[in-house]
Amino acid sequence: MAMVSTSSSRPYHIIIFGASGFTGQFVIEEVARTSSEGPKGTLKWAVAGRSKQKLEKVLEQAAEALSKPELKSEVDVIVADVGEPDSLAAMCKQGVIVLNCVGPYRFYGEPVVKACVENGAHCIDICGEPQFLEGMQLNYHNQASENGVYIIGSCGFDSIPADMGVLYTRDQFKGTLTAVESFLTVGTGPEGGCIHDGTWQSAIYGFADSQKLRSLRRKFGYQPLPVVGAKIKRRSALFFSNEVQQYALPFMGADVSVVKRTQRFLVEEHKESPVQYGAYAGIGGVSSIVKLLFAGLMFWFLVKFSFGRNLLIKFPEFFSFGLFTKAGPTRKQMEGASFSFAFYGEGYTEGQDPSQGKPNAKIRTVVQGPEPGYVATPIAMVQAAITILNEPDSLPKKGGVYSPGAAFAKTSLVERLDKHGIKFSVV
Repeated sequence: MAMVSTSSSRPYHIIIFGASGFTGQFVIEEVARTSSEGPKGTLKWAVAGRSKQKLEKVLEQAAEALSKPELKSEVDVIVADVGEPDSLAAMCKQGVIVLNCVGPYRFYGEPVVKACVENGAHCIDICGEPQFLEGMQLNYHNQASENGVYIIGSCGFDSIPADMGVLYTRDQFKGTLTAVESFLTVGTGPEGGCIHDGTWQSAIYGFADSQKLRSLRRKFGYQPLPVVGAKIKRRSALFFSNEVQQYALPFMGADVSVVKRTQRFLVEEHKESPVQYGAYAGIGGVSSIVKLLFAGLMFWFLVKFSFGRNLLIKFPEFFSFGLFTKAGPTRKQMEGASFSFAFYGEGYTEGQDPSQGKPNAKIRTVVQGPEPGYVATPIAMVQAAITILNEPDSLPKKGGVYSPGAAFAKTSLVERLDKHGIKFSVV
């Protein structure tokens, strides 16, 4: 069972590391909003990062935004730096859970995982980089298990809606669910929308290193997961989706990798029937296709070379047609934005043998929520932490490096998210 209680030597339930970064500031606000949901109605928390001055400033901003002046005096500040292992160790010794908001994780994530595993703190991140997520599982799962530490990656928009959405669909299906396809659409308000360029940088390095991801996966020595029912058909690189009534393409994020890890865990640890998964994203009409093709060709060409990657990083707004910016979205843009995942599942009704004949039943579910990057992500991350604190008995029996679905399959995380505006429903 996870260790979740504070003590005189470990005074904080939650430490937000990288709290003064672009995403970190919104995680602070979400923790402040939900502090009454901690164990016994209280949550002891602190912020951490390299600059005491910046951390104090971001607490001041949060206090103003939430009309909670007490944040300035009640929330402690811890100075810790990814480049200084002793400072990370000292931070991890003080907290039950570290919420790690410092990315790109391929450069800055491992020292935090290592410090958490060695110093008894659980760790939650919002990483969407499969190479980092799977690398941490390969390198730290056994040690985390021995130390009773839970390292749970991709607990933001990447990939809680997808991973928990597949599990929700399976749980709502009356019978054996064998395959699910998801279709993501993102809406913006009159102010438009954009994404902070930290995500853009992660994508650049991810594509550049795709060969390393393939060799990393070979090290696990996994056998392919068994296919139950009809094998899911891969869609083409660009197609018109009747499901979302717009053009769509395969989703390029971490969702497929994360869902597959969860399904493997459920098969190997709980002998459950695996669900095949395909993920797609709607991109709109013909004008969107033209922009995407042009931007995609430039990205594909430039990402191969060091000078090209430098150009992409220096001018994110130009190369992404304004989708990624160094400033990130404004609060007004965030208020007007939303996301929707439509899940289309098929399987066999109760009493039907999945090895005989074609699937004979379908299900459709939806996960909907607010702006994905900086509203839904902090909600998902903080509720994952609150779930650990309140439901340690429902986590996997041993510590380890887990995907969200593997860690939270037996918890009430879906219900908690539902109460906070990330809604799960059967259509």
